[in-house]
Amino acid sequence: MEDVITSSGNVFEDLGLSEPADRLAKAELARKIAEIITKRHLNQAEAAKLLGVDQPKVSSIMNGRLSGFSLERLIHFLNVLGREVQIVVKQKPRSQAMGRLQVVCA
Repeated sequence: MEDVITSSGNVFEDLGLSEPADRLAKAELARKIAEIITKRHLNQAEAAKLLGVDQPKVSSIMNGRLSGFSLERLIHFLNVLGREVQIVVKQKPRSQAMGRLQVVCA
């Protein structure tokens, strides 16, 4: 029988990748960008023009290849797509050793 390992809630952390919180935050922002582009029925060329980038960059976002994108740039794309992005700083729970980065999409 195989051992079952409970997820931390962050697949990037579970895989032992560097900067897992940043990776998860970028993935969530990119997921929202892709969702908006899809709901607007924009093709990649139209989305690229709107975002001020070339089509291959939109393809990268749509396919989750995010190594060339900063959190700030993804936030800017969401702003261009008509979304407000709020950053909330609050006290961490006592049960956590340190604070964490979390993206919540409404």
